[in-house]
Amino acid sequence: MGYFSDIIHGFKTLLTGMKVTGKYFFNARKEIITQQYPDNRDTLTFPERFRGRVDMPHNENNEHRCTGCQACEIACPNGSIEIIWDRVLNPETGKKKKAIEKHIYHLSMCTMCNLCIVACPTDAIVMTHEFELAAYDRSDLTFVLNKPGSKLMAGVEE
Repeated sequence: MGYFSDIIHGFKTLLTGMKVTGKYFFNARKEIITQQYPDNRDTLTFPERFRGRVDMPHNENNEHRCTGCQACEIACPNGSIEIIWDRVLNPETGKKKKAIEKHIYHLSMCTMCNLCIVACPTDAIVMTHEFELAAYDRSDLTFVLNKPGSKLMAGVEE
């Protein structure tokens, strides 16, 4: 008797799953969901939560918000962020202060987990909507996020 009850139970669970699938099939959205990519590059839109590559925004004076605290580097589970920094003499206070030389991002190792963005206390790095990131050479997937000659924005402190 256990054999036939297992068959009946399996059939009931199959019908339960088909009921959920059927509900979505018959109550589907009426608008077109599929994007016709490369034809629609000009009108392509992304949801706000889309995660592309990591970037460091700079203002018009070539200033960034990164203090070099290394919170993003520590939070990254696979080491795709590397911060090279040095102590520089601050002319206002006469004390040495941490300043970044290079903020290196290895896209080839990144899992787009967003943990580095969440860990950053000064919102110095963001996820872009850039998604066409294929390259023939792995070295093309390594980016220096701070621009040459850039400096810390005034008012941003560790």
